[in-house]
Amino acid sequence: MQYTKQLNLTEFNFWNGAKQHQFTYNELKQLDYFFEDLFYKKAPTETDVNDLFCFEEEFLCDHLGLNFNEYQNR
Repeated sequence: MQYTKQLNLTEFNFWNGAKQHQFTYNELKQLDYFFEDLFYKKAPTETDVNDLFCFEEEFLCDHLGLNFNEYQNR
């Protein structure tokens, strides 16, 4: 069985390395809109979202206009 649910990133239950992200509430809200464009053809799985936050933080920072080195030192 497969089902989908709609969540904001501010409500998402991150796991493993993705739990360590340091994005603020407002930044997560901005990423919500970005994800709508990024995943317009197919809704992401929970694994897709976690992988982005675990392995692609620099990519997410670039989209938000954040300096990745400064982000890491928060």
